[in-house]
Amino acid sequence: MAKRPRDPVQLAKQVFDIAIGEAEDSVSESKRHPSNRRVGGLKGGKARAKALSAAQRRKIARLGPSIVCANGRRLAEYRD
Repeated sequence: MAKRPRDPVQLAKQVFDIAIGEAEDSVSESKRHPSNRRVGGLKGGKARAKALSAAQRRKIARLGPSIVCANGRRLAEYRD
């Protein structure tokens, strides 16, 4: 599969040719439909929470504020 050209003029010409049907689009199916690739990210947090014990989750939850305080910033500064 050939890559699209990096030169803007050549890319514009290729897009135009694809639009009028003179050239075939060379983009793979996975790149045409990015929503199919997002599935792993949506289930990752739930799977990780299910795999961790309650004690491990508590330890991770307690770690966050201590890191913020160690940097000398308050939590409110991160919310903006």
